[in-house]
Formats: sequence, structure tokens, C-alpha cells
Amino acid sequence: FSEPPEARIPNTRWRLYVFRQKPLDSSTSDPNKKDDDLIDTYHISRQSSYLFGREHKVADIPVDHPSLSKQHAVLQFRALPSKQQQIGASDKLQCKPYLMDLESTNGTFINGVRLEAARYYELRRGDVITLGASSREYVLLTEQSAKTGI
Repeated sequence: FSEPPEARIPNTRWRLYVFRQKPLDSSTSDPNKKDDDLIDTYHISRQSSYLFGREHKVADIPVDHPSLSKQHAVLQFRALPSKQQQIGASDKLQCKPYLMDLESTNGTFINGVRLEAARYYELRRGDVITLGASSREYVLLTEQSAKTGI
């Protein structure tokens, strides 16, 4: 993977909250264990991209699940012209997060929808990312939304 020319470090303070997926049948789970326990939090505003995968030497967000590829997916911040521009106004760039599956065997998903490989998908606050058959869910929020619950 190599970063595109529009790669930027974001001004917004984004975070990825990692949870274990809740089982479909809650009667089979351990009643003493909360299903929605937070596993980890990644502050993802310090660099322009974050690589998910099993290869610990290069992955920014290492995931040891056997269904994941060594270099599975990338979260990339890209500064692109705003779509809500007024005619005659100078180009205003907006830095937003995007996700790309790196041709993984078992797929990358946003809100349960499998992504086409090697294509950027814009992420929005509150999106849930899942990888392969892993039971982990990565919820994308901003620092502000995490404080206010929005």
C-alpha cells in the first residue's frame, strides 16, 4: 500500500473504539460478562493512514484473527475538495476518513456491507467497521461525539 497524494493528517480528533460483537443469541453468553465491553481505543488523528492486519511489523492496528490478511485494510485520511462549494468560491479542502480493503481474502465491512477491494469508501461518524470473520467491531467517532454521546 502506498498513500495517495491527497493524504493528510486530520485536524479533527478521530477515535476508533474497539468492541467485541454481541452474540445473536444472548441466552448462550456468560451472564457475568458484559457483551459490549470496550476492548481498546485508538486515537487515529496522529498520522494520515492506519493499516489493519496480522503483520505486526507494519500494522498500525494489529489484529491477530486467523481470517485476516497480513495487510488487510487501510483507514486513510484524504483532503479533497468540498462537494458543498459555492460557484466562484476558491477550492476548500475537507480532510475525511476513508477505508479501503487491500484485496483481503475474507473481506472488510462497513455497517455490515462488504467493500469492493482496492476502492476508497468514505467513512462517517458512527460507522462500524468489521474485518473478515473477526468478532471485533471498530466504531468510528470524533473526540467531541464521544464526549457528548452524539
